[in-house]
Amino acid sequence: MSNILITLFAYLIDRIFGEFSFFNKSTLKHPIVAIGEMVTYFEDRFYQNSVLRGFFLVAFVLAITGTIALIVDHFLAEFHTLLYIIASSFVASMFIAHKMLYDSVRSVLSAENKREAISQLVSRDVDKMSESDIYKADIETYAENLSDGVIAPLFYLLLFGLVGVALYKAINTMDSMVGYKNEKYEQYGKVAAILDDIANFVPSRITALLIMLLSKQKNNFSFYEDAKKHESPNAGYPITAMAQALGLKLGGPTSYFGKLKEKAFFGEGKEEIASEDVERALEFRSKIDLALLISLTLLYLLLKM
Repeated sequence: MSNILITLFAYLIDRIFGEFSFFNKSTLKHPIVAIGEMVTYFEDRFYQNSVLRGFFLVAFVLAITGTIALIVDHFLAEFHTLLYIIASSFVASMFIAHKMLYDSVRSVLSAENKREAISQLVSRDVDKMSESDIYKADIETYAENLSDGVIAPLFYLLLFGLVGVALYKAINTMDSMVGYKNEKYEQYGKVAAILDDIANFVPSRITALLIMLLSKQKNNFSFYEDAKKHESPNAGYPITAMAQALGLKLGGPTSYFGKLKEKAFFGEGKEEIASEDVERALEFRSKIDLALLISLTLLYLLLKM
């Protein structure tokens, strides 16, 4: 029961405050930053491009993250139940990133240098991007990160509390830092990448289904065929769902590090993406907010009966 309330309040806190500004004004580190520094600390001292060394990285980061989260959770549990829920909600909100994601994606629309702005969000080459390419990347970023930054953290928070969401974000952060198929990380990042694929398997599909339901599609599972074409076992699902919801054709050949990569297309709509399409994608924020808040409230009331 308390997990439901913590998940509900954590989402509301993120909606209102987003990233707390006091992290920029004090020596206290944001949890995600601290996890990232653990990854860097281990890599600086023990890096070797082998699966075994990558396994030790994952064990190291998850052990420390899980232990700290467990200590914090037990400490907060000593207080009155209401205080425990409030304090846990503030801590848990730091692992949810819907406001930051929304603001980052929207900032591309108003940026004077749109290529520079989108380069902060994607790893693809931006030098020769057309305006349509920039808006396409912006929408794909929003769709994919709805799973990684919003639905997945809420999913693990609801099921496993603070420890669950902290461990999920540790896995996700490791994957974002070392889970690349390149010369440096092909072996070293393999364990982190596989764990991230496993952790996001269910949330990515929930995200896709949620987008389809909120856009009132006739066949809520029509995203499945195109989604399977993505090289990631998870990313294609929310991207395809967003493409179908907006009537767009996302994906396609994309340049990374000077090399053109033949990526699949997702959706069968128009290919020329405009700023209005980004705006329509961002309109899902309010719909998702309402759907999640109503669902969590009803779940709490149902279990309380």
